Order: sequence, then structure tokens, then C-alpha cells
Amino acid sequence: MAIDAQEIETLIRQSFPNAEIEVQGDDGVHFSALVIDESFRGMNRVQQQRAVMKALQGKIDGSHGEIHALGLTTRAPD
Repeated sequence: MAIDAQEIETLIRQSFPNAEIEVQGDDGVHFSALVIDESFRGMNRVQQQRAVMKALQGKIDGSHGEIHALGLTTRAPD
């Protein structure tokens, strides 16, 4: 079952309601996402990305996940 970029953005927004989020990808399985959120301040990159991956839990897990690949860029606002 394919997922689209808007669904991914909605899932991320549930955990990061005030974030600037941009998700790209149109093949249903390969995506890239930019997530900029104040809650990332003081976190290292791995911690930031784990927080976003947690928001996508169930959609990216294992061989049955709907998201095959996600390039993820995260940061706190400037």
C-alpha cells in the first residue's frame, strides 16, 4: 500500500505541530523530508532524527513498512 508525501507530513505534524515541514517524493515509497522545529534545540542530529522517526513508527518499520526510504534533514530554527 503506497503512502504519499501529504500523509507523511500529517504524521510528522502530529508530533511537531509548530514545525516547518517539507516532504517530497512521488513514487509512493521513496521520500525526503525537512523538519525544522524549536524542540530540536540542544539535541544532536541523531536525537532529532530519532524523534521524527518515532512519529513515523509503523509506517517505516521493517519489510512491511509503507515507506521504503526516507532522506531526513532536521534542525532547530536559525
